[in-house]
Amino acid sequence: MTDPLTSTFFAVSVADGVAHIEMDNAAKANSMTPAFWDDLPRIAAALDTDPGVRCVVISGRGKHFTAGMDLAAFQGIMELTGQEPGRAAYAMRKLVLKLQASLSAPEEMRVPVIAAIHGACLGGGIDLITACDVRLCTGDTSFGIEEINIGMAADVGTLQRMPKLMAPGVVRELAYTGRRFSADEAKGWGIVNAIHADRDAVIAAALDMAQLIAARSPLAVAGIKQAVTYARDHSVTDGLDQIATWNAGMLRPDDLTRAMGAKMKQQQALFDDLLADAG
Repeated sequence: MTDPLTSTFFAVSVADGVAHIEMDNAAKANSMTPAFWDDLPRIAAALDTDPGVRCVVISGRGKHFTAGMDLAAFQGIMELTGQEPGRAAYAMRKLVLKLQASLSAPEEMRVPVIAAIHGACLGGGIDLITACDVRLCTGDTSFGIEEINIGMAADVGTLQRMPKLMAPGVVRELAYTGRRFSADEAKGWGIVNAIHADRDAVIAAALDMAQLIAARSPLAVAGIKQAVTYARDHSVTDGLDQIATWNAGMLRPDDLTRAMGAKMKQQQALFDDLLADAG
């Protein structure tokens, strides 16, 4: 049986409850080849079903986080333009939905996903990081919603998620113009949590944060992620009802007792993993 974490695009490692997914196409600035789109959801699903995984870090090897979609990924799109218009449009929509599903994978995981960004983060890279829970970057990171520069509207997540992270008017400016923006701008707008010196430093910071999260109750962390994501897309009233229902069903005395007991003793509580998926 093929290892579900094996990929021609990603290098994946797991240690002490933290999974590190590294984009490994450095020769092409980690541009998103077809293997990226096929493998990311498969890897995310495999990690998500591993009860020992409690947090994920995504980074890129080489000089850049990612330059966005590789031209090879556009080949199928261009081939469709010569087909019968109605059927081509149907096939195009189906393809875009597949790409959207790939980049929704980090958001849909039960565990938090931290993006450690350096160098260039362009086009599809913005789609990717906006689907993550936390974003950290280096001082020299250059961001850009660049789809307008090739005559199209971004269609795999940026325009839907980014206005929920920052002022919609700024998102419009960046999407309309395609201009690059800096790490300082990104932090000022709330896209990134912190800026670090270089690639090694930002990855180290992301892994440290991931270890801190991994030490918390995995059931509580899963509840927080689900509640925050739900609240983003629903009213306050709906969100309050959702978290009340979650805690009514999931809040149990074992984790509470361990957490409070460890706090009183000024120790780190140890929490059981979630159960493996049945079947």
